[in-house]
Amino acid sequence: MINNIIDFYLKSHPVTIGVLSLLSIYFIVLNWVFFYRYFSINSWLEKENFSLESLLLGASTVDGSSFLNNFIATSENLGKEIFDLAMLAATKEATKGLSVLSVFASTTPFIGLFGTVVSILDTFTHIGQSSGSMSIISSGVSDALVATAAGIFVATFAYTYHQILKRKSFELIGTLQMQSDVILARKV
Repeated sequence: MINNIIDFYLKSHPVTIGVLSLLSIYFIVLNWVFFYRYFSINSWLEKENFSLESLLLGASTVDGSSFLNNFIATSENLGKEIFDLAMLAATKEATKGLSVLSVFASTTPFIGLFGTVVSILDTFTHIGQSSGSMSIISSGVSDALVATAAGIFVATFAYTYHQILKRKSFELIGTLQMQSDVILARKV
């Protein structure tokens, strides 16, 4: 296994190695962003669900740990406008990190493809310089396709993580909206 990795490293074009390194960094960053945001949104969602349950069971206002509490406490005239502002602020906070995952999901296949194209060009250069056989071509192309596979691998995780966080953010905003609707309904 180690010999195969060393052999791959020695045969590969420096651009391909650079592409694989960049994709490795992308993969580390996207996992960090996902897990950090996932656990923070889950924690926030638990607080908001508790606050909503309290409201539905008869509490007069949101729980002190609720995101809406800051808007309610600082507003003299509690109305739909204040809650709309709160929803915008919550949406902005809840969707942090989604743009990074979206960019990674859309660019990593192209980064991998770039590494593949450079490796295939390098393989054809070697074929032109020597009497190339089919084994040289197939070996070079198979090594080149590793970059594309790595790009698709990273993109798959980035897209999946993006969709999961998007859904969690939607749940959170929905819970906040339900709380504001309960408060406004009681005010009337």
